[in-house]
This record gives sequence, C-alpha cells and structure tokens, in this order.
Amino acid sequence: MSGPMIDVVDLGVSFGSTRVLHDVSLRLETGQTVGVVGESGSGKSTLAKVLVGIVEPDAGEVVVANTDVRRLGRRSRRAAQDYRRRVQMVPQDPFSSLSPRRTIGQTLAEALDPARASVRRHEDRIAAWLERVGLPADAMGRYPHEFSGGQRQRVAIARSLIVEPSVVIADEITSALDVSVQAQILDLIAEIKAGLGLTMVFISHNLAVVQRVSDVVAVMYRGEVVEAGPVEQIYADPRHWYTRQLLDADPGAPGFSLG
Repeated sequence: MSGPMIDVVDLGVSFGSTRVLHDVSLRLETGQTVGVVGESGSGKSTLAKVLVGIVEPDAGEVVVANTDVRRLGRRSRRAAQDYRRRVQMVPQDPFSSLSPRRTIGQTLAEALDPARASVRRHEDRIAAWLERVGLPADAMGRYPHEFSGGQRQRVAIARSLIVEPSVVIADEITSALDVSVQAQILDLIAEIKAGLGLTMVFISHNLAVVQRVSDVVAVMYRGEVVEAGPVEQIYADPRHWYTRQLLDADPGAPGFSLG
C-alpha cells in the first residue's frame, strides 16, 4: 500500500444549512494513532462517521486505506462491504450496539460472515479473540446483559478487530467506564494495536486518555482542527487558546497516567 493510511484534505460536511466540519485536514501514516480531542459538538463523531463511510462529505478529499471515501457510495456493494471490513469502528456504547437476542459467539460470527453467522464454523477463531481481549472462551455462549460494562467493551473491541481491519476508529470508548477499567481497556488497545500494526483514530474528550494512547493529537473546536502535532509538542507547548483552555480545565493533563 502506497501513501498515508488516512489522508483528509479540506474536509467539509453540512447538515442542511448547518456547517458541521470546516476545512478539516488530517494525515496519518500506517501504524500511527491520532487522538482527536474536543468538547461535545466539536465535530469529532462526524469526522469518525465520514472515515467509516456513514456520512458523505460535501467538500474536500478523504482517502482511507487507498480508497476514495467520497466515491464509496458509487462503487459496487461488494467494494463498499470490503471497505467497511477494512475500516472498523468501536462504538461508544457497546450495550446498545450488541443485540440482546444474540449470544456473544453469534455476534462475532456475524462480523466474520454476515450471511451465515455460524458459530460452529468459526468457533476456534471466536474463542481465540475472546481470550485475546481477556474473556474466557465459554463467553461465546452468553448474552450481553450477563457482562459488566468493561467486559461488553472488550466484546465490542473483539467484534471490530476479529475481521483484521487496517484502520480502527474508536469513538469515546472509555467515556462510560471508571478509571481502573479505562486503564485496562487502554492497555488492551495498545497491546492489540501493536500486534496487528493497526492505524487508529482515537476520539475522546479526555486529554489524559488521548495523551496515553496517541502519537499525534488533533484538537477540534466548532468543526475545525485548530491545532495538531506530535503528542509531546501539543501537551508541552500548546499554541492555540482553546488547547490551552482544555489543558487548564483538565487536572489529569499533562503528565497524568491512568492506573
């Protein structure tokens, strides 16, 4: 694969007459993690939805894993499905994203083979991934309500990664967890990311979390990236007033370590 894994240039998104993203640019090499940080309404989740092909931009260029995302809707169904397999999202709320009527095994089997969703056919792979995210293999026979919030987040991570994507978008995946569980999930993400060579977009409002997992940081404010750069540079010498405000408001940054 040639070029950066994610290359966003002057991205714009509008919902009706409301401009949600303005001239957003972002470049990420293979294996890097960018932490996208900003308050609610800053455009972080809209950016995530553009990258996974859920929201179609109305301006700019978006190339992810050598695929022009703006043309995704005009490609064949198979090509679109292949893209969404290679670019996965880990949701903020795993409980609402996991079907209460499906066992964990059925959920992971469906990710691997939506047409048949055969647990028996993929049992060894499902068991291996459950163990990889710190759950016992026999969890595949249980239902989401039988697990804690942290355990459900591990299931959501397994569901996204079991298809071996190139890019993962993690959207506020620790926001509903207590600090000790956050640390466990972040350690898990770091371990799997290193093992698979994943490129990751990690979205959060928590600066301590972003500092811990990211190579580079992009600060968003009112639909724009107002500051971006290596994590050490941004935290040590913030240039934009909004970045400084975020750091001043967060007692955990800079230098804070979870767990």
